[in-house]
Amino acid sequence: MPVHAPVSKHTSPARSPFARKPDISHIETADRTGSDMPSYEPLKSASRVLEVLVALNRAPVTSVRDLHAGTAIPKPTLVRILETLIEAGFVARDTNRGGYQVTSAVTSLSAGFHGEPMVVEVAAPLARGLTADILWPVAIATLDVDAMVVRYSTIPDSPLAHVHTTLNKRLSLVARAHGRAYLAFCPPDERRILLGMAARSPGAEDQAARSPKAIGEVLREVRANGYAVRDPAIDPRTSTMAVPVMQGDRVVATAGATFFTRALSHADAVRDLAPRLRDLARTSADRLAGAAP
Repeated sequence: MPVHAPVSKHTSPARSPFARKPDISHIETADRTGSDMPSYEPLKSASRVLEVLVALNRAPVTSVRDLHAGTAIPKPTLVRILETLIEAGFVARDTNRGGYQVTSAVTSLSAGFHGEPMVVEVAAPLARGLTADILWPVAIATLDVDAMVVRYSTIPDSPLAHVHTTLNKRLSLVARAHGRAYLAFCPPDERRILLGMAARSPGAEDQAARSPKAIGEVLREVRANGYAVRDPAIDPRTSTMAVPVMQGDRVVATAGATFFTRALSHADAVRDLAPRLRDLARTSADRLAGAAP
């Protein structure tokens, strides 16, 4: 039975990372007449449900307090909405962290929208577990046309994160650890096409793709080692080590951890971090295979 948190009419909600009210202005009521005005008043209860779903998408796990601060929806109403979404399969409780998170079922809400790959949902709890052990932030990235995009990050859980967030950040295929891990282990024909796109890119970090011999040596070393590291010229203060998450001969994602180079040497990372990342990738692949229809 859900516990309804008391609401004080005289106390302002605490500020939180979710203090900005979610923007659902793009969700409009269909107009049957073709004019710009809606044909009927929007259903407030439906708008609130959508507002909660938008807010839940802003973080891996969200508490009722954070949802209240971000939406101004009364806490008892939030609890009823969350229980309804749980019953419908769109939201799940995270009992370990005391909050709520969306499930992969949300991808069914929009025809033609592919959403986050299932591998992200599978790998996310493993990434959180790894950060709990090693403290360094862990990220899961997937390919998006000509770059890797960070789909999940444990930065909120890490006391050693050097940036506020990397979610949705695009990472060069030839200079970043996630990109190199993908290129090194993807099928040769795919690698050739991706390197061709990178060579034509105006991005400074993609310039190495214009030297086939040099990038070829980098990728051969990545395959031999089983992990990739970021080009140290990008930021010598930190480094990222990444490994591929495989499904057959296809790379479905990459998993990587970022650390301060003064705190963890390359040799230490190879000894201590690389095996942990490989375990994460292997377990993610096994669970992904088990979840396949």
